[in-house]
Amino acid sequence: MTLELGLDTFGDVTAGPDGQPLPHAQVLRDVVEQAVQADQVGVDYIGLGEHHRDDFAISAPEVVLAAIAARTARIHMGTAVTVLSSDDPVRLFQRFSTLDALSQGRAEVMLGRGSFTESFPLFGLNLDDYEQLFEQKLALFAALIRQPEVTWNGRTRAPLIRQQVFPRLGPAGLKTWIGVGGSPESVVRAVRHDLPMMLAIIGGAARRFLPYAELYRRAQTQAGGRAQPLGVHSPGHIAPTDAQAQTEAFPAYKVMHDRIGRERGWPPITRADFEREIEHGSMYVGAPETVARKIAATARTLGLARFDLKYSMGPLSHDAMMRSIGLYGQEVIPRVRALLA
Repeated sequence: MTLELGLDTFGDVTAGPDGQPLPHAQVLRDVVEQAVQADQVGVDYIGLGEHHRDDFAISAPEVVLAAIAARTARIHMGTAVTVLSSDDPVRLFQRFSTLDALSQGRAEVMLGRGSFTESFPLFGLNLDDYEQLFEQKLALFAALIRQPEVTWNGRTRAPLIRQQVFPRLGPAGLKTWIGVGGSPESVVRAVRHDLPMMLAIIGGAARRFLPYAELYRRAQTQAGGRAQPLGVHSPGHIAPTDAQAQTEAFPAYKVMHDRIGRERGWPPITRADFEREIEHGSMYVGAPETVARKIAATARTLGLARFDLKYSMGPLSHDAMMRSIGLYGQEVIPRVRALLA
């Protein structure tokens, strides 16, 4: 299987030439341009993460993806992730079956519980129901993508009795991933629903997650189902040299990391911490050759079918991201494929 190489963004609010944050509207338009660039340079997938806070502009990823579909020809597109727990599975299915039709079969969706919880109070949901909301809604969504008529009953929405939902999917269906942060229960859940798994590795060496990859495959074998793909999502930035990539990425990453850290009790990140994560952890920052070697090593270690680079980093500028996307498609992807051949 050829490794698919994608890009992810949360629509991080970037800084303009004057150093001030750009309006959300401009960030959203820039995300579309970034996806067009990714399509032109041969990237396989663009994923947009859903958030409901002021440092990320994308709260309705399917709308942005529809704009991307109209401007691109070959790239597959989806989410990274959709917060299923605070959405309605039926409406979500309808939005993605519509996107799939408009993009001529290029849509995918990645479902997750979300590492941020702003959507729960926003949509009138109780965080005490965190597990039940995701489990029941996932079961319903899995039925919707596989069955022309769905009968379902649970506690998170009204029941369905032999319900048809439109528009229908095409013959290829809708590729649906489960986003996993690194708990064995989440791994087993993906296998139980017979769905591909995307591991979010945002800290520490990729080999630390080998037990999850092994559990995923062992559980698939025990369940007697088909082998589903495994992917990884990790942050990174590419520039002509290692030094330039680090110099550009660190200040922007620090702004993002330290803001979230203040909310979660993390200490501020230092330059030494950042460089250590590049050298030994999950940060894919450097020149094309450096990043390609690291992606190839991760793909071999974990047996990946896809690697998605989260290329946006807090206020990192649109111009820097556009150059990074160009280098990813034109230099990193060919080198990774050559290393894995």
